[in-house]
Amino acid sequence: MASDHSIQAVKSGKRLVSLDVFRGATIAAMILVNNPGTWGAIYPPLRHAEWHGWTVTDLIFPFFLFIVGVSVVLAFTKALEKGSETGDLVRKTVTRSAIIFGLGLLMMGFPYLTFDPSFGLHPNLSGIRIMGVLQRIAICYLVVSLLFLYLKPRTIAFVTAGLLLAYWAMMMLIPVPGFGAGLIDQPDSNLSAWVDQLLIPEPHIYREGPYDPEGILSTIPAIATTLLGVFAGMILMSDRSTIEKTARLMLWGFMLAIIGYIWDWFFPINKSIWSSSYAIFTGGLAMQCFGACYWLIDVKEKDRFTRPFVVYGVNALIVFFVSGLLGRTLGMIKINTVEGSISLQRLIFNNVFMPLGSELNASLLYAITWIVLWYFVLSYMYKRKIIIKV
Repeated sequence: MASDHSIQAVKSGKRLVSLDVFRGATIAAMILVNNPGTWGAIYPPLRHAEWHGWTVTDLIFPFFLFIVGVSVVLAFTKALEKGSETGDLVRKTVTRSAIIFGLGLLMMGFPYLTFDPSFGLHPNLSGIRIMGVLQRIAICYLVVSLLFLYLKPRTIAFVTAGLLLAYWAMMMLIPVPGFGAGLIDQPDSNLSAWVDQLLIPEPHIYREGPYDPEGILSTIPAIATTLLGVFAGMILMSDRSTIEKTARLMLWGFMLAIIGYIWDWFFPINKSIWSSSYAIFTGGLAMQCFGACYWLIDVKEKDRFTRPFVVYGVNALIVFFVSGLLGRTLGMIKINTVEGSISLQRLIFNNVFMPLGSELNASLLYAITWIVLWYFVLSYMYKRKIIIKV
């Protein structure tokens, strides 16, 4: 039986390179799709599906939640083996979740103050969006961590299946006032949207409704997505050979993706409501992608071209947070030109990128430039061993 030296290294305190690479590729993709030169010119794969269905862009967020699940297993297994108490881990998890949730609120409320025409609190604060990407990550991380710490693997499996089946049943069987039951083909007629409108005041919901893509009810299947990452982590930390671990990751990933594809016939794949079919389909794809990374990088040690992804992966949270604030800042700074007032972002795009090609290609090049520039920043941080953890 081949010894898994990469997992032994993780237990002794080192990072799992394949997980950093997978995380780095995912966060780089997130920055790519979040920062086009113009939202009016984006290649179709870099857009979210309008409602039912999926694109490559729709894989990014569930992949990141899957990675959170894997990380929970690796971090807690290492901590428990070193003698950490469960109670201490719970307290640290609650604190970390609160910080991540708070960072999400900080992103939503930015820039906090206005200076023109007068100094005061920015309207974003009065209508701050309560839910969001970081907020969902915080909730999933907290719930999944507690489940991993207190439940046995078999029980976690039942919980995962129960969450997905319960969400399906609720969405299809519970009637929505004014619409009825099972009407999931429109953004405003489904149960998830109704719950968001009921529990989240209108100024604090995504674009003032009718639903929030990171809403309350749809967080239930998102937790299941994260739990699929937990199962991948438990496979990695088992005593099986590297070949068997890889085979299990690939086989389970394939089976989950097939189940999600079949479930799509009855409960369509849909990111906006995070349908159960979407959760299990994307979780299966994530497991296969991670299995391939693990085999190539940690087992076969094919790590020659992994550095760009590693530097992104070790500081994923901070680059997502700061990149979001910086992108919003460029959009808020107004410049007076002969054609009128435009944002600094638009000025840069029009004068630097538009002359280089079509609007579509210029918009893509702008997004790629963001990734390259952030690589230099993150590479410097990596060389200086600056890893910002929450």
